[in-house]
Amino acid sequence: MPYKLVTLGGDGTGPEVMREGLKVLDAVSKPLGIEWEIDDIPCGGQYYLEHGDLDWPADAQGRCAAADLILLGAVGWPDPEGTGGPVLMKDNKMAGFSPVIGNRIKLNLYANVRPIKLYPGVSHRIHGGHKQVWEPGKVDMVIIRENTEGLYAPTGGKLSPGGKADVAIDTRVITRRASEQVIRHAFELCKRRGELGTGGAPKDGKLRVTAIIKDNVLHGCQMFRDIFFEIGEEYPEIEKDTAIVDAFTQWLIGQPEYYDVCVTTNMFGDIVTDLASTLQGGMGMAVGANIGKDHAMFEPIHGSAPKHAGKDKVNPIAMVLSVKEGLEWLGGQKGDDKLTRAAAAVEAAVVEILEAGKPLTYDLVGNEAAAKCSEVGTAIAEAAARKLG
Repeated sequence: MPYKLVTLGGDGTGPEVMREGLKVLDAVSKPLGIEWEIDDIPCGGQYYLEHGDLDWPADAQGRCAAADLILLGAVGWPDPEGTGGPVLMKDNKMAGFSPVIGNRIKLNLYANVRPIKLYPGVSHRIHGGHKQVWEPGKVDMVIIRENTEGLYAPTGGKLSPGGKADVAIDTRVITRRASEQVIRHAFELCKRRGELGTGGAPKDGKLRVTAIIKDNVLHGCQMFRDIFFEIGEEYPEIEKDTAIVDAFTQWLIGQPEYYDVCVTTNMFGDIVTDLASTLQGGMGMAVGANIGKDHAMFEPIHGSAPKHAGKDKVNPIAMVLSVKEGLEWLGGQKGDDKLTRAAAAVEAAVVEILEAGKPLTYDLVGNEAAAKCSEVGTAIAEAAARKLG
């Protein structure tokens, strides 16, 4: 019986990287006899401009809820009115809110899991060139961001007396329920990484969970910290650590080898994981896994990059690794070893291409040596199929 897969290509370069992700998925599925029933749902700013009322079809939420796995490309499209911002819907939410924030909230995808791993063969784009700044093996952590509330909770708003915005209010919501479930997820992930031999901080091998907070100022962070230590008592084998978020940003760059698993609130997590992507070679390598108890959605975190849309230029590896993470998660959910084997083949293929140094896109090797997005996807797909052949 085929697994149900929902694909949400979205805007800009989203459909382009999705195409390459599905190319790789097909390459590892066929040798193992894995079948998929794919439901492609259009969504995002461009969809809203075409239809004028919703940013995806009216039945899309139910279709996502019925899926075994959800893959998201990217959403966000420039406002044709020239405001400089994205297309907004009538309720002032960004067109693309429904497939991203909507799915996170309605499917309770409470943990945004972002692996930060520097693979061999990946250099760093600095001062317009490429050089090895951080070392493979010394960057291997996971940052987990609470995914359903915080500053992204649908609270607050604007006061516009006379039609001109005069007051804007964004209210951060931190609850015990949401904090407990994401913190427990962090400790369980740390424990599991240890059992599999893939965890422990590169610096000292210790299993460590770090709570990233601003508890010297913010009430929500004080509660998040207290819950962190309460739950931490259940995991005596794991070291408990805290870091003030602003200080964490310098430690992250200066000593990434100290970190194993980190957990934080929604907005802090959004910011520090984009910074952390620099360690692994940039946004084209960065994966976001939105995980709940019964559902999960996997995506690259690089955004829709409208200026690159249609140029077959952007790096598809983050999308490909999102497929890998999705296969791994679903394999665990369903107890299906074929999915786990497929995930391992995808990652091994990515490593092979990175170590070979080609074909790779401009963000990893510069414009002169750059390959096309589709060329990279094809190379990874072929390598993954060989691994299973």
